Amino acid sequence: MRRYYLLLLMLLSSQIFAQACVIESADERVQIKICQQNRSIPEQMFKSGFCQPQLQGQKTKVTFVEQCPIGAFGVCRNAQTAGVPYQQDIHYYGVDTDARYLKPACEKQSKGVWMAY
Repeated sequence: MRRYYLLLLMLLSSQIFAQACVIESADERVQIKICQQNRSIPEQMFKSGFCQPQLQGQKTKVTFVEQCPIGAFGVCRNAQTAGVPYQQDIHYYGVDTDARYLKPACEKQSKGVWMAY
């Protein structure tokens, strides 16, 4: 019985934190698609700040989902934004050769762990 409650608590707690946003952006030359999977950011802060990119001159579409879709070529796990203690996983879609720029940025700037798929 105790195991059942522990399992139920684990399942419920994982559902509470299931929050992600897919960000798609385009200009006349480049299309970008990433997904940010929340790990420890307060829900409202995640929605109002972390998932609201300011990309000047680009059309941006943000879609909130429960978790990031499959198909990413790489993920920056436990990424942090400078000055805040919160973590997220950033999934990258599109051109896998971009990993040569994204991996160092993930590890140095975001203090994350790069995982290629």
